[in-house]
Amino acid sequence: MAAHIEERKLADLAGPGIGTYEDVERVLPSDYHSLLDVKTTQRAIYAVKSYIEQELCRELHLMMVQVPLIVATESGVNDMLDRDGSRTPIQFHISNDRDKHPVDAQVVQAATKWKRMALKELGMSPGEGLLTDMRAVRKDYFLDHDHSAYVDQWDWEKAITEKDRNLDYLKATVRSIWKVITGAQRHAERLFPALKDSRYPPLPEEIEFMHAEELLETYPDLPRKQRETEILQKHPALFLIGIGWPLKDGHPHEMRAADYDDWVTEVRLPGGRVMHGLNGDILVWNPVTRRRHELMSGGIRVNAETLRQQLTMSKQLDFLKLPYHQAILSGSIPLSIGSGIGQSRTQMLLLRKAHIGEVSVTVWPQILKDISARKNIHVLT
Repeated sequence: MAAHIEERKLADLAGPGIGTYEDVERVLPSDYHSLLDVKTTQRAIYAVKSYIEQELCRELHLMMVQVPLIVATESGVNDMLDRDGSRTPIQFHISNDRDKHPVDAQVVQAATKWKRMALKELGMSPGEGLLTDMRAVRKDYFLDHDHSAYVDQWDWEKAITEKDRNLDYLKATVRSIWKVITGAQRHAERLFPALKDSRYPPLPEEIEFMHAEELLETYPDLPRKQRETEILQKHPALFLIGIGWPLKDGHPHEMRAADYDDWVTEVRLPGGRVMHGLNGDILVWNPVTRRRHELMSGGIRVNAETLRQQLTMSKQLDFLKLPYHQAILSGSIPLSIGSGIGQSRTQMLLLRKAHIGEVSVTVWPQILKDISARKNIHVLT
């Protein structure tokens, strides 16, 4: 029994997505009917997008900036997502000037590291930051109802000071983001009254906080996604703190890259317990899919000391030779806080959709298109 529990936990550490299309068919709702038609959905998408971008800038003191789709491989600024090497970027060679001056490049998986470098380039002072309309490709995802190879995020980053590197500052920032998301729901419902449906309760006004260690203590025998599923049915909007640090069962809640979020710093929770991590995820209960739904991942970023600690733990100290990592070690780029907020994930939640393909256009395997059609889900092509 113990060996079976351990095997399930290990299988759930990384690799997003459900896992099989038999499971996808089983979990997608059988009684689904979109509250908005396809044309109205497009109007709603851009109404929500405009609101969220404007209000994020207002609440977090950000400005909209341009963001790359491709980066030089040698820069080291692409996001590797996890620290087990399971999700790698698309790489290609640009044979510029008949290969006399070539460039080896990658399609971004997220703009996490690039944003911190951009804070310096744009001259951001503490308390100022940037917001991007980031697009990426993640080729190693299992494609299901809320994971696609095409990724769109509101990737944002803000310069902070050393005194801001604490749990209270992180929580205050999360509350500001949650205020924007709940405001966006009310805005969408005012513009599109069909979104008000008694089957789907509104998001709670307040988000709750829990550490990953506390969640493990509550459900010690469950793998992480099942732990999240259970807690969200009781607390439907949660910021889960401390993702990446090994918990008492010997595993992190989820694998997390070692060179941006700070998951090693000690934090003191209400009641005095000392745990680890200045990062986390916004998780909600999705009443349409009746499943856990991740909206955001991020937190306070590593400083020189915690970067070394985390790369030591992940056995990736060779990263320290890269320009991004050198900039952190030398203190030549700002301390920062930031996150990626899934655009299509958020639209899917607020517009009461069962499939991310109803609010974004990308590629899907025929088997998933067929499943969606049987479930009365119109996937955009």
